[in-house]
Amino acid sequence: MKTSHLKLSQFVLLSVATSACAIAQDEKQHDKPNILVILADDMGYSDIGCYGGEINTPNIDQLAREGIRFSQFYNAARCCPTRASLLTGLYPHEAGMGGMVSTHTGNKNTGPYQGYLNDECVTIAEVLRDAGYYIAAAGKWHVGEDRPNWPIDRGFENYHGLISGASNYFDMTKTKSPNVKRVFVKDSTAYVPDQANFYMTDFITKSALEYLKVAQSKEKPFFLYLAYTAPHWPLHALPEDIQKYRGRFLKGWDVLREERFDRMKELEIVDSIMTLSERDDRVHAWETLSDDQKDKMDLLMSIYAAQLDRMDQGIGRVMDELKQMGVSDNTLVLFLSDNGACEEEGIWGKDFWGNFWDGKAVPGSGDSYHSYGRSWANLSNTPFRMFKSWVHEGGIITPLIARWPNGIDGVGRITKQPGTIMDIMATCCDLAQVEYPEYHNGKKIKPSRGRSLAPIFNGETREKPGILFWEHQGNAAVRAGDWKLVSKDGEEWELYNLNEDPSELNNMIEKNQRQGDQMIEAYQKWSSSVGVK
Repeated sequence: MKTSHLKLSQFVLLSVATSACAIAQDEKQHDKPNILVILADDMGYSDIGCYGGEINTPNIDQLAREGIRFSQFYNAARCCPTRASLLTGLYPHEAGMGGMVSTHTGNKNTGPYQGYLNDECVTIAEVLRDAGYYIAAAGKWHVGEDRPNWPIDRGFENYHGLISGASNYFDMTKTKSPNVKRVFVKDSTAYVPDQANFYMTDFITKSALEYLKVAQSKEKPFFLYLAYTAPHWPLHALPEDIQKYRGRFLKGWDVLREERFDRMKELEIVDSIMTLSERDDRVHAWETLSDDQKDKMDLLMSIYAAQLDRMDQGIGRVMDELKQMGVSDNTLVLFLSDNGACEEEGIWGKDFWGNFWDGKAVPGSGDSYHSYGRSWANLSNTPFRMFKSWVHEGGIITPLIARWPNGIDGVGRITKQPGTIMDIMATCCDLAQVEYPEYHNGKKIKPSRGRSLAPIFNGETREKPGILFWEHQGNAAVRAGDWKLVSKDGEEWELYNLNEDPSELNNMIEKNQRQGDQMIEAYQKWSSSVGVK
C-alpha cells in the first residue's frame, strides 16, 4: 500500500538513529502482540503537536510518525463514562457508569448510574488474562471507589495509582474541599504516598516502567493500561517545565486558534474546506484584556502545557523501555484522551483555595488548586465547539494514535474512518485471538458494542459503523453516517451534516425534519434500552 506522509517538516522524516535502532533490535516475538493503552485526562483535540498544537510533545508525535492517526475517533464525553466504555466495550450505562463514580461507601446503588462497574460487564483485563496475558495498570481508575471494584478485582494482576478522580499532583492529602477524598492504591492496599519528591505524573510513569520489568520476566504477552491524570486540573507542574512555556501564549487564544487551525489543515487532520468555529461566546477577545490579565492567563496556559510536556516525557521513557526489552515492534500502542478540553470554573479558571493571585501560593505548586478555564479550553478544542461533558464534537472527539510496527500498514497516514472508545475492547480481543465471552464468573455478560480496528491498521476500509449514541447529564447525541443529532442540556435537537459541516455551525433540523425525526426515534429506543434517565 502506498504510504502517505505528514506535511509539516518536523514530522516528515524518521530520525536515522531511531530507524537504525529498530533494525538492530532483537525483537522478542509472541504470536499475540503486547498492548499498551495510554489515556490522557482532559486533553483537547488539538493540544499535541501532531494534531496541530504548539505544545512540545515529541514522543507522542513520534508515535504518529511511526503509526497512524484517527481524525474521527470518539470518547464518551467525560472521565468515568469513557473509562467504563474503554474497559468493557459497552455503552457507559450498560456497565453501570452512565454518570460519575459513586463516592459513598458500600456500593449500594444499582443500575445504569450506580457509579461503579457492574457484574454484567467484563473488562479487557479479565478477557486478556484468561487468554494468557500479563495484565497491569498504572494511574487513574475512577470506575469504582470501593472493593470489590478496584482494578485488582477486575482482572488486573498489578495496579498502582489513583483510584479516585482529579488530585493534587504533589500532595494528595490536599483536596479542593474538606469533603473530597482521594484514594491511592497499590494492588489491594490503600495508602498515602510519601510526598517527598512526589509528582503524580512521574509516579505513574515510574509504576508503568516497574510493570514492564515484571512483564519482561513473565515470558508472555502483556496488556498495560497507562492512565495519566495529566493534564486534568489542578494546574500543578514542575517549575522547569513551566518556564519552557512562559510567554509563549501571550499571542492569546484568538491568534493561537487561527494558527492551530492552519496547521491542522496543513497536516490534513481537518479538511481544507472546514470552517473554524467562532470564539466561544462567553470568552473575551484577547485584545480586550489588560497586560496584567494577559500575563496571568499566559501563566495558566504555561502550567497546563507543562503538565502535557511532563506526560510526554514519561511516554518517551516508556517507549525507550519497550525498545530495551526488545518488544517495541510487536507492541500495539494506543494513545487517546478521555474527553474534550475542560471549561470548568469559568472563563478565567478558578483557584478553589482562593489564593492563587494573592501571593500566598506559588502558581503551579501544590499550594494552589487552579483550572485554566473556558478561555483556554476553547483553544484546546480547536476547531470545534463546546467542551467536556457536552456531546457536541468538542466534548467527544479525541485524538487516537495507533503505533504497531509489526501490524500497521502505511505509517504516518491519517484515517478519516470513524471509531469509538468501545472499539478498543473488540480490537484487543481480535489481536489476542480470544472470543469475547457470553458469561463471566457465572454471570451473563452484555454483548460487546465495538468493532475491531485491525482492518484500519491494515489499510482496509472498515464497514461503516451503525448508529452511535451518547448521553451524559442530559446532553445527548446520535451519529448515523454523516448525520449528527445533538442536544445540549436537554434543549432542542440540532442536526448537522458532519461531512459538510464538521464544526457543527449550520443547524439543518428545520430543513431535514424527516432525517431528524428518524434519529430522534432511534435515540429514544436506545435510551430506553440502556436505561437513560
